[in-house]
Amino acid sequence: MGNHVHLTGIKEMTAEKIESILHRADHWARKPGEQSGALRGRFVANLFFEPSTRTRFSFEVAEKRLGAHVLNFAAEASSTTKGETIYDTLHTLEAMGVEAAVIRTRHDGLVQHLSDQVGMCLINAGDGTNEHPTQCLLDLLTMKQRFDRIDGLRVAIIGDIRHSRVAGSHLHALPRLGAELLLAGPPSMMPSQDLLPAGVRQVELEQAVEEADVVMMLRVQLERHTHSLFTNADTYHQAYGLTLERAARMKPEAVIMHPAPVNRGVEIHSDLVESEKSLITAQVSNGVAVRMAVLEYVLNGGEKSWESCLQTANF
Repeated sequence: MGNHVHLTGIKEMTAEKIESILHRADHWARKPGEQSGALRGRFVANLFFEPSTRTRFSFEVAEKRLGAHVLNFAAEASSTTKGETIYDTLHTLEAMGVEAAVIRTRHDGLVQHLSDQVGMCLINAGDGTNEHPTQCLLDLLTMKQRFDRIDGLRVAIIGDIRHSRVAGSHLHALPRLGAELLLAGPPSMMPSQDLLPAGVRQVELEQAVEEADVVMMLRVQLERHTHSLFTNADTYHQAYGLTLERAARMKPEAVIMHPAPVNRGVEIHSDLVESEKSLITAQVSNGVAVRMAVLEYVLNGGEKSWESCLQTANF
């Protein structure tokens, strides 16, 4: 509907567009104490229909650093409890002059579906088990900062691949940018091989840990399982987690990443979360920078406007 720009997923983005957003995000990552008036006076709504801490606050910080007015939506206190649909909520906000909505939903593909029906910009903050594009972009920025490249990296994503929307975005982004992608984890948590892009390999856990430049552990998405897939946390940790013993076999220059929240002692040993190899805190910091770049991309036309909004001021 109209000519509005959206970020609904990574699947349809070109490598050039991804690189363009990462370049702008790196600009903001280098200026952590500064804000811009790029969205001054404009209204953005955060519509989170699932629990979230870091993603919602990360978007809110990004919106305020760009000078936007921020509306936060509490599903339990909204008209959705009276039967109002998300479409009707967006249509109402649009009529009030809100120009963009950040949406988290449990429904696969809903943000893409709505993007053709409303006259405002939509940003996918995670939809079901489909995609989480801004988490993917901040992971890419973190890799690029550490290795100064993505092309040629070997990235292992380990854990609950089948239920992870983060993995859903990386399946498209990493091969497109020239990285080799390895998947490992419990067979019951692996996607069907015929759904994987060309070149993506499923390997044994030990091979993934020992050969990767980036070891990305995923949280077990218990809330998305219909039945128990393992008997207890320690059983999973010993069989499929990043234990201290496995971490000791990583390549010397390899790093650990995790999209968080972390289940300490389940997919990763607690001592590794803040270890020298861990980039988990850097990922959280980069989330704000990436979301600032994405908000500029959808609301101001991206790189066409970036040169004109470099005027910044301290908090």
